[in-house]
This record gives sequence, structure tokens and C-alpha cells, in this order.
Amino acid sequence: MSEPSTKNQPVAQQQIPEALALEIRRLAHDLSNALEIIVQTSYLLNMAELKEPASDWLRMMDTGVTKALDLNMQLREYIKQHTPR
Repeated sequence: MSEPSTKNQPVAQQQIPEALALEIRRLAHDLSNALEIIVQTSYLLNMAELKEPASDWLRMMDTGVTKALDLNMQLREYIKQHTPR
């Protein structure tokens, strides 16, 4: 008997094929590593007591990095929930 089609299943119920999930996990991990470099550099720049407008730019960067970290965590959670165990 063939597997049921996932075309008509709601997105929340669809499963990501294991090979694809592994590749997406690898990419998410690599993204985390790249973001960690930015987070650490931002921390060091915050210690430098930058003047305007550089301090504003640093705050903008921190906001963007926080959003990117959150999206990366959401991606990892989605993969975890939609990968066959």
C-alpha cells in the first residue's frame, strides 16, 4: 500500500523528509555560529562606549540580530516538530 499524500494535509501535520531535515538543521546550525560571531562582536563594541551615530547603528544591529536568533530558533523548532522520529 502506498503512503498517503501530504498535498491535502495542513502544513502543521506535514512531515519533512529526514534527508531534507538534516540539511536544514545543518544550515540552521551554521547560521547560529555566524550569528554568535555577530553577538560577541556587538558585545565588545558595546564595551567601547561608541558615540552617536555609531551607538545608534549598534542598537539597530542588536535588534536585527535578536530577530535573526529568534527566527533561527523558530526554524529549529519547526524542523523538530515536523521530522519523523
